[in-house]
Amino acid sequence: MDQDENKKPLISVIVPVYNGQDYLEDCIKSIQAQTYENLEIIVVNDGSTDDTAAVCVRLTEIYENLHVITTEDRGVSAARNAGIDGAEGIFLTFVDADDRLRPKTLQVLYENIMGTGSDVAGCGFFCWEKAEEWEAFLKEKCRIHRPMEYTAPEFLREQLLQGNSRCWSKLYRRSVVGDFRFPEEISIGEDMLFLIRLLPFLRKIVEVDYPGYGYFQNPAGAMNREFTPRYMDQITCWELAREEALKLDRTTEVRLASLVIVGIMLTAGKLAMLSFWERQKHKEYIKVCHEKLKEEMQTVGAYEELPKAYQLKTQMFLAMPGIYLALYHLRKYR
Repeated sequence: MDQDENKKPLISVIVPVYNGQDYLEDCIKSIQAQTYENLEIIVVNDGSTDDTAAVCVRLTEIYENLHVITTEDRGVSAARNAGIDGAEGIFLTFVDADDRLRPKTLQVLYENIMGTGSDVAGCGFFCWEKAEEWEAFLKEKCRIHRPMEYTAPEFLREQLLQGNSRCWSKLYRRSVVGDFRFPEEISIGEDMLFLIRLLPFLRKIVEVDYPGYGYFQNPAGAMNREFTPRYMDQITCWELAREEALKLDRTTEVRLASLVIVGIMLTAGKLAMLSFWERQKHKEYIKVCHEKLKEEMQTVGAYEELPKAYQLKTQMFLAMPGIYLALYHLRKYR
């Protein structure tokens, strides 16, 4: 796809999809409705077993700027990586197939990345569950306030480690992404690891509090599924992130330990959702969570950094892990 010098630079919008027949078309419509017009849309169909492939064919017949890459159920990281490899844009962005964009989102991100000379521009997001919630939100007027600019260490401390660890809702210069790719060896936290590994190579990041990204709270999403051993990646991703973050800023050690603890407790909570007999089958993972929690609690200040609710949970799980999981299970299913 040629860059027309009379147009704004090409933005490649990468949309990974797995069994998204019910969502994909609305997602693509929201991208096609952008006020920023010079777009290519790359849909990566990652081994879908429903009618997603047929939807993709239909969309290519409707939109000339959309093309499809097919992969063999390798996971969202591999799908995004395939999209990056196939992208021709000067800028990249990622949109999940069940999410949507407000019409001005890419224009806002582009103007901010150019206006500040940043390598990455990010915006806020809006959570929705029902179509009428999204439609009502589109009718609301959203003011754009002064953007906040960050160096990489500042972004790490003030944004990423405070919850802004998402790869979506951001626009990236393709030149800074370069050979960086999403880690395909983990299934949770891959977007955060992508960002944290990219940070040392960024001169400046800008964030604007415009809620331009519509995040669909999908009941079938990965975080809502039953525990499997892959869910241990909830802990692994933060352990890997810590290695990278401490290279950038040693002062984040306490905050990182607290985030590893939260990851451990989230994993324990997932294990607690299993029946007693299923928990017995996975007792090795319960032991891992308990041992890792003991280790992390040795970091001075990490416990105090936790929200009050997590302070209570960690104390209970440390003292009596089996009883904690049983009580958690009863509370959720009573």
